[in-house]
Amino acid sequence: MGSDKPLRTTVNVLITGRVQGVWYRGWTQEEAIKRQLDGWVRNRLDGAVEAIFSGPSAQVNDMIEACRRGPPMARVDDIQVTPAEPDAVPPGQGFDTLGTN
Repeated sequence: MGSDKPLRTTVNVLITGRVQGVWYRGWTQEEAIKRQLDGWVRNRLDGAVEAIFSGPSAQVNDMIEACRRGPPMARVDDIQVTPAEPDAVPPGQGFDTLGTN
């Protein structure tokens, strides 16, 4: 018998454009928590924002689509999505904002 539990997906997302200094990280954290995702978001020294999203595939995909728009003051030029190791974020960790790396 199959499991009723949704398939868990973990991805690394790199967002470029005007995404720093426009509350992108705070917005990302709020949106990820609404979707009950685990992971983190941080600014990068190169001006991009990086995040790891982990959770049910439908919620992760919805979060990626939301990131294409971002908060009102942001301008998203590109998003790169790559698979991440499933154990990169333990289930139930919650969603954090990390320091710049």
